[in-house]
Amino acid sequence: MTTFLKACVIGDPIAHSRSPLIHGYWLRTLGIAGAYERAHVKAEDFAAFVRAMPEQGYAGANVTVPHKERALALCDEPSARARAIGAANTLWFEDGTLRADNTDGLGFLAHLDATHPGWRAVADHAVILGAGGAARGILHAILSRGVETITVANRNLERAECLARDMGEGSSSRIVARAWRDLPEAVRGAGLLVNATSLGMARQPPLDCPLDGLRDDAVVDDIVYAPLETELLRRARHRGLRVVDGLGMLLHQAAPGFERWFGVRPEVTPELRALIVADLEKPA
Repeated sequence: MTTFLKACVIGDPIAHSRSPLIHGYWLRTLGIAGAYERAHVKAEDFAAFVRAMPEQGYAGANVTVPHKERALALCDEPSARARAIGAANTLWFEDGTLRADNTDGLGFLAHLDATHPGWRAVADHAVILGAGGAARGILHAILSRGVETITVANRNLERAECLARDMGEGSSSRIVARAWRDLPEAVRGAGLLVNATSLGMARQPPLDCPLDGLRDDAVVDDIVYAPLETELLRRARHRGLRVVDGLGMLLHQAAPGFERWFGVRPEVTPELRALIVADLEKPA
């Protein structure tokens, strides 16, 4: 008898998520009997929903905004990576134990390496915009590559300072927190700029970040994927800088969770990317 497996993505809001398309594609192409669903869950209902997942037939879940830090606090056995980052985006049950990992950094590096393999040679100084769960995962990933100086800029300076303090302990890299108003100075000489905020996303406020101070061979990476080419990336292209869109990170970070729940490691293919791009380009 074929076992029907289920997983979901939990968030608030969640209607915009393309994760069901990604996992649905893998389920179809790999011939696996299963489903991947959206779950709109409010903060006050998050713990009860997650604990009840096995009874609802779920093998696990992805977690997105605003629940990533809440997911880590709830789980019984977080991975060392999730603990270091301070947030979790992948949950699964193992022998009745709720386990968690964070694959954001893995997805970020996989796409950055594939798009611009030589990025590390120009990125002695990197700038991350934002201090939420995604920024934590990306900072952890960049630290693993030994970037010398990393600046974290956020609209709430206290959150940036907290992130720099948490992630900087025991690191050989220099992590600096900067206020949003200091962006023109903060980006000067940087070889990698990453937008890890929701600014510039469809129906969100625009991202106003100066690019003039970046190195001429810098890479600009925007984790926003709707729209696929954000205003930040458009301006970076116009300046002749190298760019990385947010879709690749989304695709690559999804693969480890799929393997956990469905038992097969999927591939990120051009066909999968084309499927998601076509969906992003549909009229609203």
